[in-house]
Order: sequence, then structure tokens, then C-alpha cells
Amino acid sequence: MHSPKYPFAVRLIGFDAAEAAQVCAALAQAPAAGPSYFCLLDDSLQEPDLYIANADDLLALTRLSAANPTDVTPALLVGQAAAAFAFPQLARPIDPVRMHHLLAQLIARRAQALAQLTARGQLPVVIERRRRPRLDMDLTDPALIEQKRKEPPAGAILIVDKGGAFRDHVARVLGARRLPVEWTDSAGTALRLCDETSVSVLMINTSTPQVDPYRLCADVKGLPTAERTAVVFLVGRSFSYDAPRARAVGVRGMLDKPVADRHLCSAIKKLMSLP
Repeated sequence: MHSPKYPFAVRLIGFDAAEAAQVCAALAQAPAAGPSYFCLLDDSLQEPDLYIANADDLLALTRLSAANPTDVTPALLVGQAAAAFAFPQLARPIDPVRMHHLLAQLIARRAQALAQLTARGQLPVVIERRRRPRLDMDLTDPALIEQKRKEPPAGAILIVDKGGAFRDHVARVLGARRLPVEWTDSAGTALRLCDETSVSVLMINTSTPQVDPYRLCADVKGLPTAERTAVVFLVGRSFSYDAPRARAVGVRGMLDKPVADRHLCSAIKKLMSLP
């Protein structure tokens, strides 16, 4: 009997849609005896386990450098980089066998680095990662200073789901943070709670019966009281996430189910500090 394999989350950087699909297809051909992988969507709030970047794209290399890859979150380059990098490189056309050989080496190095950190009682440092480049700002601008003075959201976390089990789990995971965590299985109730109470994060399980997650997000973001409410989709493999539609209605991002506790905590921590 085979033990379940942990799927490693991969963030692709700098590939066009066609080649990104090719890389994802190659990752899906993981050998049965080794690690398995899945590609994070651009809107995913989950931290990646490793990066695969287009070495022929200078912007992609800049984004990769900003992400600060380490042995804990290693990187693989596809193509020929113009400068020397301390990351393994995979030539085009992509050879899936060679790709998985290199990735297995990175995963082994990652496991060793994590073991060393654990032995020293240290946790990996999570670097703040921006989905979009930040423009240069005048830090003396009065409007920016006033914006920075705003208190971070202090409302509840509201979960829309078919049952209360995930709500209970989130409350246990957050524990000492003592953040209020509420639950409903009704879109109407969720809308009313967002209108009448302070809700900082609305997490919508997209498989909740009789709930259109896009419509609910649009309705919530249309409330004058919910301007700063961050809406997150909890997405299973059977749900086809429509990124343009999600962004149009104001979705902040998504998390793949099942959500590991460390990704859940990291996402909520970031969302609770965002305007």
C-alpha cells in the first residue's frame, strides 16, 4: 500500500499561457515513486513550495529575485539565463524526465533545510510577496501618510460553507489571536452580516449549495459598509476558477482546498493587515 503523497505547490513566473500549460502538464507526469506537484493560480494566496521561472524573460528573473528563493523555497529556471544564477536550469524543449530529476533534487534540498531549521528551533521566514509590482511612492505625500494611519481591519472572519466544521477549525488554528470567527450557509445571511456588522475577511467555500460565490462577492463589495472586507474563495479541484470574473467582482484571492494550517494562518494574517 502506498502512503499518500504530499503535493508541492509550484508558482510559475514569466511564462505565456501556452508554455505555462505545457509546464503544468509536465508536472502532472510526476513519477509514482517521487514527489507530486500542482501549479498555483495567479490569484492564489498560498505560499509556494518552489518556483519555476522563464529564464529568457528579464522581468521574470527580476520577479524571481524579489521573491527571494532559498533552499526552503527553491527555484528552477527554464531556458538560458543571460546572467549566472545559483539555480538549476532546464533547457528547452522541456524534457519531463529531466525536469522531475531536477525538481526531486530541489525537494530533497528543501527537506534537508527544513530539518536543519527544525533542529535549531527556527521557523522559515516568510517574505512578503506582492502579486503586482509596487510603483515608486512619495513617502512624504500627506494623502499616503493619512492612508497609513488607518487602523487595520478589526472585524470578524465570516465563513460561508455548507457546515460549521471549517469554522471550528479556523477558530482552533487562530487560537490565541482571539479573532471572532462566524459561519453561515446562506448567501442572504452573509450579506446581512456584512452590512450590519464589521467583517474583515469573508471566506466563501465555492461548493456551498445554492450560493453563487461571484454574485455574493459582488453584492458584499457593493455595500458601503464592506469597502474594506477582503473576500477569499476556497476552491476545490472540481471548481473552475474564473480569474477575470473574480477580479471584476472584487475577490482578493483564492486558496486551494484542503488548506494547510500554515497557509491559512499566513493568508489571514496578510488579509487582516490590508486596507
